Amino acid sequence: MTRKRKTSARSNKRRPNSTNGWLGLLLIIMAVCLGYEPVSNALKSKGIHLPFPATEKEQAPTVEPAGALEMPAPLKDRPEKLLKRRTYTVSYNRDWKVPNWVAWELNRDRLMERESRTDKFLPDPDLPENEAVTTDDYKRSGWDRGHMYPAADNRWHWQAMQESFYMTNICPQNHNLNRGDWKELEDDCREWAEKEGRIYIACGPIFYKGKHRTIGREHKVAVPDAFFKVILCADSHPPRAIGFIYKNASGNHPLDHYVNSVDQVERITGIDFFPALPDEVEKKVEASYDLELWR
Repeated sequence: MTRKRKTSARSNKRRPNSTNGWLGLLLIIMAVCLGYEPVSNALKSKGIHLPFPATEKEQAPTVEPAGALEMPAPLKDRPEKLLKRRTYTVSYNRDWKVPNWVAWELNRDRLMERESRTDKFLPDPDLPENEAVTTDDYKRSGWDRGHMYPAADNRWHWQAMQESFYMTNICPQNHNLNRGDWKELEDDCREWAEKEGRIYIACGPIFYKGKHRTIGREHKVAVPDAFFKVILCADSHPPRAIGFIYKNASGNHPLDHYVNSVDQVERITGIDFFPALPDEVEKKVEASYDLELWR
């Protein structure tokens, strides 16, 4: 009699299905080859999680901000209406009819020149018509319509260019200053953004104590005594910042004539700059400056 082969208990057990393992390995390879984020989402739907990509770790900022780095702290000693634009923010003063400050990030992507300058100054559409300053308020005043956020920073996009000509971004400015030393600082900022990759800027008017001259028949626009600009490079090692103060008057001086620490600008303006920085970083970068690091 032919003996029946005894079936092994091991052979009767089902082999583990390795399909899920092979699928996971395949998707991981696809993630590396085709890009992290889209495949990562697909993996998560199957309960598979990839580690944080090394390239993103390497590109992480030097500091961990608590908010937008260019934004000053809220003001409590003067009227303030925040107006958000595509690429900048305005703190508008209804009493003075000029900004308290204007803040923005300037990076290499925004240095591309796709659009031409419009030179079309517009009343701000976010203000009531009876409050919105117009270009007529500057006519025959003897003062330039001085940009705080420069038009030349906005040639990369038509909307950004248009919004830079809103009158809430404009101050009465000495003609020689507007076309001279102030413009040279704007040019320097673009060079620094190109070199560093990105910088954070806030600038605006300064009003010293006392009565202020005004222009405009329909709207009384206050004429600033001076202007400030503060600049932060958060991605440098270590991070650094610098400040500048310009009298609203004619002059032709080198950059070091206007330079200050950010702390000095804060004392003069009463504005707290770069509060989103970690406290220890903010304290260090605002206490001193080295103009040679920006040359």
